[in-house]
Amino acid sequence: MDISFTPEDLAFRDEVRAFFAESYDAELQSRLASHEPQVFKQAVVEWQKRLHTKGWIAPDWPVEYGGTGWSATWQFIYETERGLAGVRNVVPFGLKMVGHVIYTFGTQAQKDRFLPAILASDEWWCQGYSEPGSGSDLASLKTRAVRDGDDYVVTGAKIWTTYAHLADWIFCLVRTSTEGKKQEGISFLLIDMKSPGVKVNPIASIDNYHSLNEVEFNDVRVPVANRIGEQDKGWTYAKALLAHERTAIAEVADSKRGLSHIRQLAAAEVNGGKSLMADPIFQSRVSDIEIELMALEFTELRVLAAVASGGTPGAESSLLKIKGTELQQAVQALAMEVAAYYQGVLPNALTAEQLGHSFGSKARQSFMYGRAATIYGGSNEVQKNIIAKAVLGL
Repeated sequence: MDISFTPEDLAFRDEVRAFFAESYDAELQSRLASHEPQVFKQAVVEWQKRLHTKGWIAPDWPVEYGGTGWSATWQFIYETERGLAGVRNVVPFGLKMVGHVIYTFGTQAQKDRFLPAILASDEWWCQGYSEPGSGSDLASLKTRAVRDGDDYVVTGAKIWTTYAHLADWIFCLVRTSTEGKKQEGISFLLIDMKSPGVKVNPIASIDNYHSLNEVEFNDVRVPVANRIGEQDKGWTYAKALLAHERTAIAEVADSKRGLSHIRQLAAAEVNGGKSLMADPIFQSRVSDIEIELMALEFTELRVLAAVASGGTPGAESSLLKIKGTELQQAVQALAMEVAAYYQGVLPNALTAEQLGHSFGSKARQSFMYGRAATIYGGSNEVQKNIIAKAVLGL
């Protein structure tokens, strides 16, 4: 594969770097790091609106719906520079998930209603897939939607719903029929989170941060007009969405930046008169991750090229998800090793100055929350089954 950059590519790279340097300022970054929900949300919306104003909010959308029309190379350059600069990615649920489903399978009225608000970050979305007792086996979901005139009446619960406490809308898989295989009889609904009967219960994750929730639906009325596509055909739309989600989860550029940061930290970490980076065993571990990231990067380029040519992510998205999340965890484990016993100090027990290692607490939090990376978006065990079926015909 030829990945040499043309003068036009290099000029675009310089433009991306300049934009990030100017627009992703320190004041905004401090608000993005806030654990105060509304401060965090307002900062995310502000950042995404800056991207929208620039015309860069949806690089992978078709031009006719507000996309950039970038080549696969430019998408790669953008994501690489974003990761290397430490710029946070957009919240994926609207821009990288349901947006794709709406412009691909939605009615014109649905496109007109929802796509502009998603692009402008005027509405915040969350994902209603997993359920209590029905996580990786998504097709076994129990949340019911019963047709009543021009509405569905929805009853059930979703869990591990990221940012549901901040969301305006949730896209949900619901069961509208119990006949046939369990993948059949599922419909895809768009539900207003302000609807009577919707209740959000917070879940504190292991990193002591609130981003996850359980969402209860108690006889929630949802207009039939908010159903995507045909009734009982939601599994088709769900699979299309998951392919985009799993591709985005890989976050190769972010892992490369994390590894680069570890190199810097390890070089400054002295033990026995030598830096940790001089240790041959540690060097070998860093090199192994670096090589695997390079291989994954080429796979990501092939997927981008296929999508840019009009295709959709296939089994490759599962491969990206598996390897990408495994490498995220490898980088996080390495950061824990650099922090050593400094990462064991409880939150707020000592300041960064007292601790001597400002990254210790962050390393621990990232490591702990990162254990979920191989589970969310469809567990890696499920992804291996998808690859076996799609590629090997098993």
